[in-house]
Amino acid sequence: MYDVLIIGGGVVGCAAAWALSAYDLSVCLAERESDICEGTSKANSGIVHAGFNETPGTLKAKLNVRGNAMIAELSKALDFAYRNNGAMVLCFDEDMLPRLEKLLEKGRENGVRGLEILTGDEARKREPALSEKVCYALYAPTSGIVCPFEMTLAFAENAADNGTEFRLGTAVTAIEKTSDGFSVTTDKGVIETRYIFNCAGVYADRIHEMVCGKEFTITPRRGEYLLMDKDAGGLVSHTIFQLPTDMSKGILVTPTVHGNLMTGPTAEDIDDKENTAATRSGPSEIKQKGSLSVNGIPFNKVITGFTGLRASGDRGDFIVEESCVEGFFDAAGIESPGLTSAPAIAEMLAELLKKRTALTPKTDYKAGRRGIVHFASLSREEQNELIKQDPAYGNIVCRCETVTEGEILDAIGRTLGATTLDGVKRRTRAGMGRCQAGFCSPKTMLMLSEKLGVPLEEITKSGKGVHEDD
Repeated sequence: MYDVLIIGGGVVGCAAAWALSAYDLSVCLAERESDICEGTSKANSGIVHAGFNETPGTLKAKLNVRGNAMIAELSKALDFAYRNNGAMVLCFDEDMLPRLEKLLEKGRENGVRGLEILTGDEARKREPALSEKVCYALYAPTSGIVCPFEMTLAFAENAADNGTEFRLGTAVTAIEKTSDGFSVTTDKGVIETRYIFNCAGVYADRIHEMVCGKEFTITPRRGEYLLMDKDAGGLVSHTIFQLPTDMSKGILVTPTVHGNLMTGPTAEDIDDKENTAATRSGPSEIKQKGSLSVNGIPFNKVITGFTGLRASGDRGDFIVEESCVEGFFDAAGIESPGLTSAPAIAEMLAELLKKRTALTPKTDYKAGRRGIVHFASLSREEQNELIKQDPAYGNIVCRCETVTEGEILDAIGRTLGATTLDGVKRRTRAGMGRCQAGFCSPKTMLMLSEKLGVPLEEITKSGKGVHEDD
């Protein structure tokens, strides 16, 4: 009997595990995929939103601003990549200035600091590549960028180090209310728990229906991105938005924390909760709309495209509450700014749980976490010292990203270690560079096989799904 079962291993579920791991609780996280960060959390913009776009008084507004305030310190404590680069929202028409001013008002009402409206010339002084058609820009200095994989992994690893049990490749198929909690049926057996946190992303409505019946709907919103090589990463320094629509915050142009340039996403509501296929029209739309904001985007340097699904709820706001059944808590409809809000959502879930049971802080809680050492980011002196300590760091496996054998061995052997090529990629960036794993895959597969003690032919790109017949 666990105290809490968390369903879903994305950034919200892992943040919830991190928040609860500070207390004397037995916590289990069930994720149907073979690794954490396999859904929305692996395919998003990686933006730490300032909070000016959300309607004042909503959970989105409150949790966005709170999450933004938490992430900088969390990135230090949990050792994940973050940069406070600021953002601009562009206006291309004098007649649209009132809409920009409305964003400014909303942001100030939400408590966002430092907002100001710049003229087009003032904006271009800060970002020379901006289009000459830009007549105004809302500047948001508290916006930032983060590595979404590293942030999710950091929450999960710290939670695991503090006692949270992770059951990967475990799909929830039914939930029954019992006298002392819940009996949760999975494809790997039954889990008994007193409380449930539903953090299941695009499937949160289906998990909710198992307990409460149909009360809300999550619609997958498909978004496509284009990622450019690192020699394009300096084109802009801020995250560049366009005036948002009801569907999305528009096509953005942004550097990444690892030095690439990224554009996207598109926004298309679909029925299939698994359909992350690219479309014919997506890249053209990204190129056309992205070029409205920034001159000279080098689309000839695109090294990959990717697609993600956002969990768009029909209530228009985050759903973070105890449901109609006592002890069942939802964190549903967590679309943008969900990544930014994740630690604040986790904090809120813990506060809701406190109303049901006493939470006693652990006396042996490990507040920090040491991430994987990224060899390429070290000075030459630091690299030489690391190689002296462990010669495996002197063997380059991924040439494009300068990822070493030592880093990959660390990724496989550490808490919640990688078991697939994508698992290694998200932890070390091996395979994320110009050749997109064309060179390093064979060596990485061999290392996985040897370290895990499984036949080479059983090493997969992303693991065996547990929903192949859905």
